[in-house]
Amino acid sequence: MTDQLSAKAEKIRCDACPVMCFIAEGKSGACDRYANHGGDLIRLDPLTVIESGVPAVAFLGTGDAPSGWDGDMIQARRQFVTAVGAGTTYPDYKPAPFIVSQQVDDIDMVTVVTEGIFSYCGVKVKIDSDRHIGHERAIVRANGEAIGHVMTGEYGSKMLSLGGVDHLTGGSKKEGRATCDALLQLCNREAVDLEIDAGATLTVQAGQPPIINGVAEKLMRVGCGSATIGMFAQQWAPHVDEVVVVDDHITGVLSEHEAGKGLDMAPSGIKVMGRKSTPGRYFQVAEPGTGWGGTDVEDPLSILKPADPKKAWPGLRLLMISTTGEQWAYFELDAGLVPQPATISAPLL
Repeated sequence: MTDQLSAKAEKIRCDACPVMCFIAEGKSGACDRYANHGGDLIRLDPLTVIESGVPAVAFLGTGDAPSGWDGDMIQARRQFVTAVGAGTTYPDYKPAPFIVSQQVDDIDMVTVVTEGIFSYCGVKVKIDSDRHIGHERAIVRANGEAIGHVMTGEYGSKMLSLGGVDHLTGGSKKEGRATCDALLQLCNREAVDLEIDAGATLTVQAGQPPIINGVAEKLMRVGCGSATIGMFAQQWAPHVDEVVVVDDHITGVLSEHEAGKGLDMAPSGIKVMGRKSTPGRYFQVAEPGTGWGGTDVEDPLSILKPADPKKAWPGLRLLMISTTGEQWAYFELDAGLVPQPATISAPLL
């Protein structure tokens, strides 16, 4: 019994995320969501059940819609009010072009419809590529005129913020016209040529792959190096001893990663440059660029440190690949534990 009590008092390890906190009795982990309660890992967030009496759209043959919902979010079969084409009275004091009313549960609902004036319009452009197009805050130009800037990337895609009052009315007439023309073309799904200061030249068009420095993108980045490992670990593990997924944001190392551990992969001794975040996840392995995984890497071996002789072995099979799979190389370690190019097996192709 005493042994059981002492065991309960020891720290426990939380496996809810890659940080893998050791949590003492009565304490919570770094996220404050999990705690050690009597040696058991418990969730601190209360279970929240949201109840609402608001009528909902009937779904799949229930209620008043026996035929099921057709996926139409705005129920276009009934009248639906938008401001598209409504026009604007700005800056007059006259009433809005359209004022629509309807009684809902004996309550008068009034919708005032007017378009926003163009001088406040803007466009957010999502570019699905892992290539470096320019540093955050770099100016984006159309026909030489500043029309926006590079903004924070989102989910691995490059993002541009274009338009807005500062470019449409705050600069020269030429800048305003260039901005207006670019926004109009983009919103009409036309191709627009852009240049980024100290960065890439782009051709962007809604629904089409971006063209970066004259080359059309063929593959889309689906996640960072760590996420890529999480998706493909089961497919890789039977055929290689180690996979390094090169990425500008997070470079992944399969055998160290939680996915590799879950598949009982042996530590490979392969070590990469950069700053270690959590096991199998590395930041800043290289500078941003147009090479492997959005970095400036042209030779993938340049990001490797010497292999650990206590863990690595001759003949170790090493796959190095970018997040899109566009760049890849296959190696095997020689007697000196140095990676040498080798013939890749068919299942990996």
